[in-house]
Amino acid sequence: AVGSCRRRRLAPLNEDNGRFLLLAALIAAYLSAGATVFSALESPSEAAAQLRWNRTLHNFSRIFNISLPELRAFLRSYEAAMAAGIRVDALRPRWDFPGAFYFVGTVVSTIGFGMTTPATVAGKVFLIVYGLFGCAGTILFFNLFLERIISLLAFIMKACYERQLRRSGLLPPNFRRGPAVSGVGSLVGWKPSVYHVMLILGIFAIALSCCASAMYTAVEGWNYVDSLYYCFVTFSTIGFGDLVSSQKAAYQHQGLYRFGNFIFILMGVCCIYSLFNVISIVIKQILNWVLKKFECRCCPKCHKSSTRLSRRNAITPGARLRRHNVAMDADGQYDSDTEGRRLSGEMISMRELTASNKVSLAILQKQLSETANGYPRNVCINTRQNGFSAGVGALAIMNNRLAETSDSR
Repeated sequence: AVGSCRRRRLAPLNEDNGRFLLLAALIAAYLSAGATVFSALESPSEAAAQLRWNRTLHNFSRIFNISLPELRAFLRSYEAAMAAGIRVDALRPRWDFPGAFYFVGTVVSTIGFGMTTPATVAGKVFLIVYGLFGCAGTILFFNLFLERIISLLAFIMKACYERQLRRSGLLPPNFRRGPAVSGVGSLVGWKPSVYHVMLILGIFAIALSCCASAMYTAVEGWNYVDSLYYCFVTFSTIGFGDLVSSQKAAYQHQGLYRFGNFIFILMGVCCIYSLFNVISIVIKQILNWVLKKFECRCCPKCHKSSTRLSRRNAITPGARLRRHNVAMDADGQYDSDTEGRRLSGEMISMRELTASNKVSLAILQKQLSETANGYPRNVCINTRQNGFSAGVGALAIMNNRLAETSDSR
């Protein structure tokens, strides 16, 4: 039993790899389930539509005395014209400045409707370079928007929390927020709940989609369900292109409608992006909960033996600095004395010993500093060992600004 636990501890499948593999398996199962459902829903309709089209094609060929090969050749030319943006009804020009601006907006936001595509070689080459920097800058903009919307929600929720504490008598009436306040410990290091933020963002996304759908129903003539479908496909940057707004040649109050369409798409994409990141944090917490259920549970004799062996003065040669950096960034729940030890007496190098001592010293200094200043143990600190120890991207923003995320990494 001790050998099996030792092999589990030394296995390369750590918590991060286990979470990644579990998420990959869940995504594969989710894709399979979605494919099964959509195949069952849409396949009969597709077969019926194909049967109706074949019947119509043969009837047209017989009535007008046109051979089927000639008719199919004509329809292929019509499909090529549709792909080039030519329609029977009059449409606005695709490559005037408003049309081109609409196109580049769908490119950098990764919506990609597909109703407009460059036809020249120069345009395709320029799109590759343009999209590379444009998509990167837009993703950065989305992350900055996420950071600011979370900060705004945290400020509002903290003000509501303070008001609730004042009403309950747990906070002095003359209390002022600031880092110098140490007498009141209920607000030190306070962070908003990730579930409350997800609820607020979800309500805002639903309200925004309903308002935008009402506008599209009135202006474009779609039914309300199609408008809601368009809003989700667009705001989530899926961008199928079966429904595209602002494509008619002329609208009533055209300038006002184009401006409103731009604002709705911009705000919708930013809001749904933020909501997706919050949901991803919740999914990560669920994965952590599942992984804890699969943790090694050996017999009591094995646990006692592991406790005795963990007192040996040997540090794990395979200990990763990344795990210690995560521990310093998060809530400090890893014990540096037991995390850095192995269950055997193997030799180690002086470099690994020095690195482990530096990590242990940094954790100790962090805990002493937090204890002296009254901050909770999940406050992030800047370390000199790794410039990315606090994380990068949307997940790092959520981990640093929301409450439940720091305790589940």
